[in-house]
Amino acid sequence: MEFSPGVAVLTLYFLNYLHWDENLSTTVYHAFSGLCYFTPVFGAILADGWLGKFNTIFWLSILYVIGHVVKSVGAIPTVGNTEVHVALSIIGLIAIAFGTGGIKPCVSAFGGDQFAEEHIQERAKFFSIFYLSINAGSLISTFVTPVLRGDVQCFGTDCYALAFGVPAALMFVALIVFVCGSRMYKKYPPQGNILGSVFKCIGFAIKNRWNHRSNQYPTREHWLDWATEKYPKKLITEVKMVTRVLFLYIPLPMFWALFDQQGSRWTLQATRMDADFKGFVIQPDQMQDPEYLRLNITGTQNVTVTRGNAAVCSAQMREKVVVSLVVENTRCIQVVDSNEKPANGLAAVRFINLLNVTVSNISVGGEAVQVVAGNVSEYTTLKRGIITVHCLIDGTQYSIYLGLLDFGGAYTAVLRTRNDLGKEIQAVVVEDVSANSFHIAWQIPQYFLISAGEVMFSITGLEFSYSQAPASMKSVLQAGWLLTVAFGNVIVLIVAQAATMEQVRSP
Repeated sequence: MEFSPGVAVLTLYFLNYLHWDENLSTTVYHAFSGLCYFTPVFGAILADGWLGKFNTIFWLSILYVIGHVVKSVGAIPTVGNTEVHVALSIIGLIAIAFGTGGIKPCVSAFGGDQFAEEHIQERAKFFSIFYLSINAGSLISTFVTPVLRGDVQCFGTDCYALAFGVPAALMFVALIVFVCGSRMYKKYPPQGNILGSVFKCIGFAIKNRWNHRSNQYPTREHWLDWATEKYPKKLITEVKMVTRVLFLYIPLPMFWALFDQQGSRWTLQATRMDADFKGFVIQPDQMQDPEYLRLNITGTQNVTVTRGNAAVCSAQMREKVVVSLVVENTRCIQVVDSNEKPANGLAAVRFINLLNVTVSNISVGGEAVQVVAGNVSEYTTLKRGIITVHCLIDGTQYSIYLGLLDFGGAYTAVLRTRNDLGKEIQAVVVEDVSANSFHIAWQIPQYFLISAGEVMFSITGLEFSYSQAPASMKSVLQAGWLLTVAFGNVIVLIVAQAATMEQVRSP
């Protein structure tokens, strides 16, 4: 359930740009994800109570664009200090969360509103095409956004500003296209604060049942019937319909707790693996949720929300956990444990100067290193690649070839004069810590399983939620569906915070 193209690089942005640790990055990522799925409640209230679905989509899309612009500005190194970057990033993420959260329950419901009740099959096809379109866009963003981040350099580092800015521009274009079709849409007026009425009806039923808990009062067919003294039968019947569907949602948060970790823990796992496919290097944030798998599954499966489907998806959840744990444990066994091992898919290099002069201005990893004759420099981290460093030796500029510095490897480059060529300088490179040897392709099975599970839930879940909801509560039930994702992220948030507290307690 993709909610923002820029989210594909969000964890790496926290880790490498804001220099947060893995637990804090995971915590903020899932706090943001959870907020994106809690805010649909407010979007549903706005849509059903005051603005209507069309106006809610329009105004909150503007807020969404503003959020991306603010986040993009916060990713420009020359704009203020670290505190300013953090502040702008948080403000931008909050704006995006309320923007995308407000839009979410309205877009699918607004699309469903365009079909008459007798066009059930056409409406079901719409939800499949709607979901297919989301995944097609997500497929593009999954591959393009990391390219904008990693392959395009701006301000001497990864271009996070561009990676966040392009989605803002594209969303603005999409908003214009949406508004241009305004005259062709069916627009239903808001029905009032339905969500508030639902909560009040449920609250009164519970309170009234508690007040009449003695055996002298006759039982009623349904616990919501205890609200008949105050609320009309039509509302109570509709609330019954909603609560029956919400009861089916109870197991879903555990699924989403696993699913959304692809943007945090699984991406971090990918940074510690070998991502070289015979010369083609994949970015760690390009691995998360490979949409081509979901597109293929979407095109071949049409399942219904049943107990059997829930059982299949529960089995898939267990398999995903097992596969992910096997990959992580095997990877850890194959990685050399060393304090000097660079994290996040980077390489590290230090220099030993065996020349009789100081070597200065060694350009490596965006930093200028200087090594006095006979000394050893500190490790400098840099991106994996075939590296040639440029340095100044005794007033002369030299280019020294180091070769491939691979993922997670730590290297020592010994600077010396070649004996057979007199004054020519060379570097003898020694691998201090082994590079990552466990290949990133081992993540594909876990992604395939999680994609299959999500397709089983999401396509039919969206259509099922819409079809089962009363006309006045379409957005409310869509918001309830999205809330299951929010609670899933809360589960991950609690686990990440527990890990942080455990680290604090450890000596």
